[in-house]
Amino acid sequence: MLSRRALLSQPALSAALAAAGGLAGTGYAIAVEPHRVRVAAYRPDLPGWPAGTRLRIAVLTDFHAHPRCMGEAAIAAVVARTNALMPDLTVLLGDYGSQDRGGVPVETVAGLLRGLSAPLGVHAIQGNHDWGDDRAARRRGHGPTRTERALRAAGLPVLENAAVPLDAAAGLWLAGIESEEVPGAPRDPRALDRHRLAVLARILAPVPPGDRVILLAHEPDLFAAGLDPRVALTLSGHTHGGQVRLLGFAPWIPSRYGTRYAQGHVVEGGRHLIVSAGLGAHFVAGVPLRLGAPPEIVVVDLGGSDATA
Repeated sequence: MLSRRALLSQPALSAALAAAGGLAGTGYAIAVEPHRVRVAAYRPDLPGWPAGTRLRIAVLTDFHAHPRCMGEAAIAAVVARTNALMPDLTVLLGDYGSQDRGGVPVETVAGLLRGLSAPLGVHAIQGNHDWGDDRAARRRGHGPTRTERALRAAGLPVLENAAVPLDAAAGLWLAGIESEEVPGAPRDPRALDRHRLAVLARILAPVPPGDRVILLAHEPDLFAAGLDPRVALTLSGHTHGGQVRLLGFAPWIPSRYGTRYAQGHVVEGGRHLIVSAGLGAHFVAGVPLRLGAPPEIVVVDLGGSDATA
């Protein structure tokens, strides 16, 4: 995975940022798009989905909370908009705090997210920055991270390599897998895939063979490894939709697979993945820039035909 330093050294991104400079000069890419949160809606038709079971899931991810982009008022507004969508289940997919100076403390973020409400609960996982930016947890080689402590203190369950039943009668489960950035995870891509599939197998051990699982995975790359057939749907973030997209082209996406899992609904081999572009932004050249990849609340309606809005 490219670091942000490597990102800024990429010629393609430098050219894209130069092209974006004209728009940024008008304030659009800095002052408008990063704050124009849209609702992206999906209705995937999942194979083997329990007949008669309808489920609405709200997906929030990649807050990177900072007063200049996804500050406290913006998070509060996202919470209110999400609740107004009346989801049955709300999931949080990681990267809550900002990596830039002056960010909103993760404890404050967690306190705001405590306002989320859904009949089947609000469940969280952690992202790469929740682990990678926590020096104390990395020195220890294990959690809990500062983020996990903040979420749990706010009453938000954290699915760190765990699965919980959502609807026992329908045989429906929710599972969350750790980020690729946990201490001790292999760096070699093939070894990393083997490691994560082994972790997933342990997570799914209590799930009966005929049941269906919704998997929360911050990074989408695991989807390419060939998941357990019990996983009906994978929900991911991490990519920011590219964060800068010009004429559909994203010069940098933090994935081994480039644009393959950049954003939206992906179907491969009958398996379904939905990737959110997230809410916040990394600072690029000192500004929280988004261009052609607006922040979004994702809503997934299950139990109907496939359509995207």
